[in-house]
Amino acid sequence: MRVMLLGATGMVGSRIAAEAVARGHQVTCVSRSGEAPVPDVTATAADAADPRRVTELAAGHDAVASALVPPRDGSDPREPFLAMNSAVVDALRTAGVSRLVVVGGAGSLEVAPGEALVDQPGFPAEVLGEAMAHLDVLAFYRTVDDLDWTYVSPAAEIAPGERTGSFRIGGDQLLTDAEGRSRISAEDYAVAFMDELESNAHPRSRITVAY
Repeated sequence: MRVMLLGATGMVGSRIAAEAVARGHQVTCVSRSGEAPVPDVTATAADAADPRRVTELAAGHDAVASALVPPRDGSDPREPFLAMNSAVVDALRTAGVSRLVVVGGAGSLEVAPGEALVDQPGFPAEVLGEAMAHLDVLAFYRTVDDLDWTYVSPAAEIAPGERTGSFRIGGDQLLTDAEGRSRISAEDYAVAFMDELESNAHPRSRITVAY
């Protein structure tokens, strides 16, 4: 499969790139720097907010993986991140690529019916803007009915770790382990992400992955 990966040099993006290459896919890694996060990929520099450039790069690919993150320059990330995702959707429509899998956020996951994690007391203020930006983007994708998108929320805690290949897949509810923690390694998140990209098991929906 030919896969274009946006945001390829980040913590999660680089692990998705590694997992995709290990599975034998042809991967085009796109980032602002144009650096290759792992060997055996084609790397190029581009701004994901430029639909014309993304259209050009996406043409001929079977699927697009988006590991884009909101701006982290201290400004309000909500409007620019939504605009970036809207530009990607427009680009894929023009390029004729229907499969899109998106690295999402955990803040929109439900901890109780109608109660999102981001709304709970004690939610870290330093990541609130980013969490709200991801929530806006999820709401946007839920209006997109002409692409086979899947939005993959990680557990509340995601960090570099071990690739075990053992995890649970859920829907809109936050998954926790026997100790009450919601966590996943970036490596296992990448496994679940690529499983979903290959299978298209949950088109036009949100899933989550955790131990």
